[in-house]
Amino acid sequence: MIKPLLNSLLTILFLFFAGSAFSQTGNLPGSDGKVKHDDKSTDGTSSIKFGINYSSNNVFMGRTDTIRTPTIIPQIKYTLKSGIYFSGSIDIIPNRKKKKLDGGDLTAGYDFDITDDLSGGASYSKLFYNSTSTQIASAISSTFNANLNYDIGNIISPSISADYNINKQGINNDIFVNFSLTHDFIVAGVFGDADILLISPTATANTGTENFYDAYLTKKTFKNAKRTAAQNALITKYTNMLSQYKLLDYEFSAPVEYKSGHFIFQFTPTYAIVQNQLPKGISTRISTKPSVFYFETGVSLKF
Repeated sequence: MIKPLLNSLLTILFLFFAGSAFSQTGNLPGSDGKVKHDDKSTDGTSSIKFGINYSSNNVFMGRTDTIRTPTIIPQIKYTLKSGIYFSGSIDIIPNRKKKKLDGGDLTAGYDFDITDDLSGGASYSKLFYNSTSTQIASAISSTFNANLNYDIGNIISPSISADYNINKQGINNDIFVNFSLTHDFIVAGVFGDADILLISPTATANTGTENFYDAYLTKKTFKNAKRTAAQNALITKYTNMLSQYKLLDYEFSAPVEYKSGHFIFQFTPTYAIVQNQLPKGISTRISTKPSVFYFETGVSLKF
């Protein structure tokens, strides 16, 4: 298990270095794993940012339901000049007839620079879901996160992010470790001298446990479903394996962000290749596709 993962990560690393060697780039503020350039204060002042995003599907570590679940996500974030920030968001499911407000979160965190090339962050998030939520991650109660990002000669940015998730009562907690490689392209003065276009191709390997799936399987998907003895046996076998640490998915994305004045427009397409997914025998309401494509887009204002 470890050897195939190592080989895959080395392959991704090689491809990114090879691609970077033949491309041109300027001095870039960073990637997804560190303080984003639109959040980072450049004049020593605090800032506030609010906006609205649209996600084409609810996907968590490559896991998703058989029914596509688009989500509208209003967000707000207040950042102090020290790097401390507070943010909040809510999840709205537009295609539901009832209980469109599905959940939300409140987050407090701190982003910082260690050197000119090394940056990091830490945060705590409290998550909220309504009792009928069908989100894969709806068993998660709160999350602790820590991350580091290192820029190698403005060519490539490897990053590592670790999450410790506290799940709802009766469900074991989860740990995730995510490894990413990003190469940034920047274009200044697209429609105006101060405009910035940033494109950040990114490859990510998500690893961790899957206890969050225990609640989704036993308390939601199969709560009122009639199951055969064979299905019950498969569920028991699978839930006994959920605490094992394993590779969850590979994700390839290309975040595009355009900043003009106070406006920030973003579009992020993502292709996830699922690993170690559910046995097909218990997946009546759970997607077992080997891959999934989804995107998120939005607009925000920052002052």
